[in-house]
Amino acid sequence: MTFKALLATKTGDAISATVVDFNDADLMPGDVEVAIDYSTVNYKDAMALSGRAPVIQKFPLIAGIDFAGTVTASTHAGFQVGERVVANGWGLSQTHHGGFAQKARVPGEWLVKLDPRISTFDAMAIGTAGYTAMLSVLALEHAGLTPERGDVLVTGASGGAGSVAIALLSGLGYRVVASTGRLEETDYLRALGAAEVIDRSTLSAAGSPIAKERWAGAIDSVGSHTLVNVLAQTRYRGAVAAFGLAQGADLPGSVLPFILRNVTLAGIDSVNAPQNARRTAWARLASDLDLAKLASTTQTVGLGAVPGLAGPVLQGQVRGRTVVDVNA
Repeated sequence: MTFKALLATKTGDAISATVVDFNDADLMPGDVEVAIDYSTVNYKDAMALSGRAPVIQKFPLIAGIDFAGTVTASTHAGFQVGERVVANGWGLSQTHHGGFAQKARVPGEWLVKLDPRISTFDAMAIGTAGYTAMLSVLALEHAGLTPERGDVLVTGASGGAGSVAIALLSGLGYRVVASTGRLEETDYLRALGAAEVIDRSTLSAAGSPIAKERWAGAIDSVGSHTLVNVLAQTRYRGAVAAFGLAQGADLPGSVLPFILRNVTLAGIDSVNAPQNARRTAWARLASDLDLAKLASTTQTVGLGAVPGLAGPVLQGQVRGRTVVDVNA
């Protein structure tokens, strides 16, 4: 039997992706098979399809770092036929066929059962970006951050992770400051729950190693000078969760925020996060995320439209979340 899939191939240094009829027999090993309903376009997907980073480590490979769907076959004790599941990261779109397809076969250890309150569409409207945002909120809470401590900054606010982070934090009672390079999205960000919107240019240039205290915490998807400036302006005993490198992978800063203000910098890895962290994150998303706000951040496309979105996503031109209906 065959199914539709977005297959990435490489010729020389050039990566291309085409919708093909893929054979069941060519799926990789795994003890659970899933009929995929939806996937989503994350920043990492854009890097993979553009070749900006060596995300895909073997070719040809079905792209897509996440998916949600229904179990159709299982020899794994933890999953039964008919259960709805979500997968984020692990080897998807790196060494294992990913979620831009109508079908997947993966190890059961890569899957999380979906809460009844979250549909498979909702799960991919959240996607790896939103799941990463939730991991970031959990890290801030672990560091002792509470709404009473003060403002929380979200950088890359118009993107997928930033949009979900704003919705989550505002729903939990935090006053959110959104940093964006697209001030025309101010109304959108305020609708998600941002109390204040600032221009990313105020954070993106080289700055002082330590500066006036402005926020109690932050979620950063940008890295480089932006993250350095965020740390420099974090209040005493504040916390920053960092997971992105949209500006760069460098960290040209100082230890002063750490040793003078006792600031915590928490790194967030969503790819290899342990199952207990994943289950906690998805349970909190079910209870804490306003799905009506999520709907306002989401557009839906078919498999064939995915390659054309890589450039706009990398250039910060796509608002919120893009769900991929693999059966459209």
